[in-house]
Amino acid sequence: MSTTIPKETLTFFKKLATNNDRDWFNEHKPEFKAIETKVKAAYNYLGELMNSHDQIEKIKIFRIYRDVRFSKNKLPYKTHFGGSFARKKPELRGGYYLHIQPNDESFIATGFWEPNKEDLLRIRKEFEMDDSEMRAILNDKAFKETWGGFVGDELKTAPKGFDKEHPAIDLIRRKQFIFTKKYKDKEVIAEGFLEEVNDDFKKIRPYFDYMSDVLTTNLNGESLL
Repeated sequence: MSTTIPKETLTFFKKLATNNDRDWFNEHKPEFKAIETKVKAAYNYLGELMNSHDQIEKIKIFRIYRDVRFSKNKLPYKTHFGGSFARKKPELRGGYYLHIQPNDESFIATGFWEPNKEDLLRIRKEFEMDDSEMRAILNDKAFKETWGGFVGDELKTAPKGFDKEHPAIDLIRRKQFIFTKKYKDKEVIAEGFLEEVNDDFKKIRPYFDYMSDVLTTNLNGESLL
């Protein structure tokens, strides 16, 4: 099993970025398939590392082909690898993502990309009632050094039914609850990169434990499972 991201991954995507057409890709498809096999093995290896401290239910590596039907960008191929790691449902909430792209555009992401309507309301209600636990997680030194603060979409004002003057309105108006961390190319292809990613993913656990507890209980703390 591959335990590193092969260097040729980045060089291939750099070439694809300037030759993003079907003729070039079909000519170089054997090269891509060989790289893809190694990268899939690397994602699976990372999944094994993560299973030592979490319960990963599914690993999904996204296809290179772009869906151009509703996009102004008609280029047929992605110039990156992306893969998600789903936690065991329904008791464990949140997800992980690893993105491999040249020119120092690689990153990891964790959290809640598009909470459904019920989950989003439950999260907001929790913050309205008590945001102290979330603040403690966000302000933890080790957590902050790795993950910084929330990124993602948010409303410009308070959602319907919430006070725009509420002390936790900065949390309540969020639509996504995501953290990201970027890596340089030299880090991505270095020995130990996947172990570093695994260690960084470990540090998100207090957040996931908190959010899983919120999303599997009602406002009285009673289990919904």
